[in-house]
Formats: sequence, structure tokens, C-alpha cells
Amino acid sequence: MKKAELVLIPSPGISHLVPTIEFAKRLLDRDDRFSITVLVIPKSLTGSSEYTQSLPASDTRIRFINLPVVETPSLEKSEVSKEKLVADHRESYKPYVKEAIIKNVLSNSDSVPLAGMVFDMFCSSMVDVGKELGVPSHLFFTCNAACLALMLYLPGRDDEVRREFEDFDSACVIPGYVNQVPSKVWPLFLFNKYGGYESFVKHGRRFKETKGIIVNTYSELEADAVKCLMNDFEDGDVPPVYTVGPLIDMKGESDKIVFLCFGSQGSFGEDQVKQIALGLEKCGHRFLWSLRKPPQNDKIGLPSDYKGDHFQEVLPNGFLERTKKMGTVCGWAPQKAVLAHKSVGGFVSHCGWDSILESLWFGVPIVTWPMYAVQQINAFLMVKDLGLGVELRLDYRNTSGEVVLGDEIASAIKCVMESDNEVRRRSKRRMKRADQR
Repeated sequence: MKKAELVLIPSPGISHLVPTIEFAKRLLDRDDRFSITVLVIPKSLTGSSEYTQSLPASDTRIRFINLPVVETPSLEKSEVSKEKLVADHRESYKPYVKEAIIKNVLSNSDSVPLAGMVFDMFCSSMVDVGKELGVPSHLFFTCNAACLALMLYLPGRDDEVRREFEDFDSACVIPGYVNQVPSKVWPLFLFNKYGGYESFVKHGRRFKETKGIIVNTYSELEADAVKCLMNDFEDGDVPPVYTVGPLIDMKGESDKIVFLCFGSQGSFGEDQVKQIALGLEKCGHRFLWSLRKPPQNDKIGLPSDYKGDHFQEVLPNGFLERTKKMGTVCGWAPQKAVLAHKSVGGFVSHCGWDSILESLWFGVPIVTWPMYAVQQINAFLMVKDLGLGVELRLDYRNTSGEVVLGDEIASAIKCVMESDNEVRRRSKRRMKRADQR
């Protein structure tokens, strides 16, 4: 039987690459009528080189084609926001994507028909390539359904008020969220006057030009948001929405135990590190703490591991000696393997959507400590709408200079570790539902 080719275009960040590749694997597992080619954008603002290099060996059924490197302007030398830089960088790949599809898919004598393109949420401009090639385009949305509803809401809202959001002490009714959303948890790009807000409004408009939207979530988790996407948008121009999650890579990790982890871009200054250490000592629970070093002299760089595990550079004097029987401080840690371990009792997290899905998959209750991007509103969804998170903070931002005190950290950890905690019971029930999908 002749197969049809599907071209996937993920963003280079780990939290975008991993679910996209998992989606490709699941699709091939379930339907042998497709063959899949993934066009790989080299790392730019986010680090993913090790994972990218491992892709060809991850599944021989998938063909990977590396696109050329397009340098991204330095944020420090730019007058626009990071979000605008990312959007412009992804849009600059349109001619390379078109050329790669023509050369590697359409021009081969033994090529199969091109069924369509599936591109990442930050590659929304690729809908133009689909139109030029006369093939249907679908969006792969790596965050949650409520966040998708927010982004689809932005164009209509912008048509009415034609300006960014204002930071005032109020709340807003946003489609997809059960409760009114206070301004303190809105993503910072909503307030950004240097292209950040404008970029996301544009993404929302381009989303509506696709033939369908694939979301890394499941309806049992986000029933209200999924219902809103399918039924409640007044303008009626939202394309069909398909929930396909949770898409989690379950292979190739070694066993570890319980920990605190804050994502590929998560790190803290010395004052905050000392307060976390104080909180861990006060809470009295065993721990594994993934502690990363902030980027040096580069506002958009990535955290790194401390050389030679020299954590004493930032930890309180004697902390490692005092806690050597109750916990471990490490650099990078394999998050899924940690969460999969039967001894895991709680997860202090930045609330990236992949991390949330992994915690729910393994039934591990989460303590919310969001930092950037849409993590604040993810934390709000988990704590207020779904009741699946213990609130440490909902409105923390890693650029604010605010320090969360050790007493607060200890209290949140003690709460999530209680055996009769309601959040724990809900997380276990969600694990069973996710496992049945």
C-alpha cells in the first residue's frame, strides 16, 4: 500500500521537540499509512543540541532533515522582546522549509504523496508554506488546552481594544479557564510593548488559518477548556481541535528518586538558593534537588551545572554535611525517571506543561513555582481550576528580584507530602485516567 508523507516542523526547544517526536512515534504505531519526515531547526535561543543529535537513532521509521543555521540577533542588542525575536527567527525559516520539502519530498522519483504539514505553535508562519505548496497545515500545540484558548482569544480582544494588557489589580474572564484570571498570573508577553504581545496576537490569528489543532493534553484533564475550544468560541472560526496527550517519552532513563526541578531554563540567584536550602532543612523530608547555575552575562543564555559539583559556592555553610543522610544536590537530573520512582512523594516544579503532564502521568502531586513564559497561568490552572497543585507561588517571576522564603518553601513541601492530602488523591486518580488512554 502506498503511503502518504507527513512533514513535521517542531521548534528546537526540548519542551517542543520531545512531545513532537512522541506524537510522530504514536502516529506511526497506530497508522501504517503514513511516513514521517521531521525538519529540524538548529538550536537558537534554547539549548537542545544533545537531544537533536540523538534524534536519528531514536526511531528509524522517522526521517530527520537538518535545516541550515540561521543566527538569532542578540537580545541585549535588540530593541524588541525575546518573543518577537523567536517569532521572527522561526519565520525566517520559511524558504528553507519550502526548499527542503520540494527537494526531499516532492521531487524524488519514488516519493509518496505529501499529505500535509504539522508545525509547532511558534512556527505558525509556516501556514504560508502550506498554502504555497497546496497542502493542508495543522498546528501542534505543546502546551495545554486552556493556554490555547487564551491565544485564540487574543486576536478578537485585540480587534476591540488594540493595545496590550495593562498590569492592574483585577481579574479577567478568559475562555478556557473556570475562574477569573487575576492579572498577577497573566504571562508577561501580554503586557509587552516591544513586540511580545503583538507576536502572540499574530500567532493566534495564524492558528485559525490551519485545518486543525493538535494539543498535548486530554479531555479528562481539561474538560472545561476542551469544551470551550470545541463549542464556545463566538466567532466560530476555530479549526477542529484534537487532544492527543499525554505525550511523554518513557524510554531510556535510569532510576533516581525524589527531587526539586525547574526545567531546562530554570535557575536561581544565590539568595534564593540559600532560602531553598533553608526550606529543605526545615521540612525534614528526603530530597533530590536539581540545582543549576544561572547564565553568566547573557540574559537569554541557559543554566549550566556547577563545575565539579561545587555547590558550596552558593549553598549555606555546612548544608551538604548536615543533609547528607536526607538528601542529594545534583546538577541536571532525568526528570521522568525521578517522577517514575515509587518513592517520589512530591514535585516542586516551574510548571512547564511537559513537567505537569509527567507529574500527572506518575501520580505525583506538584508544588507550583512558575518562573517565565506561560508557567504562571499553568500554575493557576493546576491550583485554582483543576485542584491538582499545592500553591507555593502563582505569580513568581524570575526577573522580579523577589525571594521566596525558606519557611514558605518548607510549608508547601510539608503540605504536598501529607499522606491524606487531597491534591495527592486527585493526582493519583488522574494518573489512572491518563494510563487508560
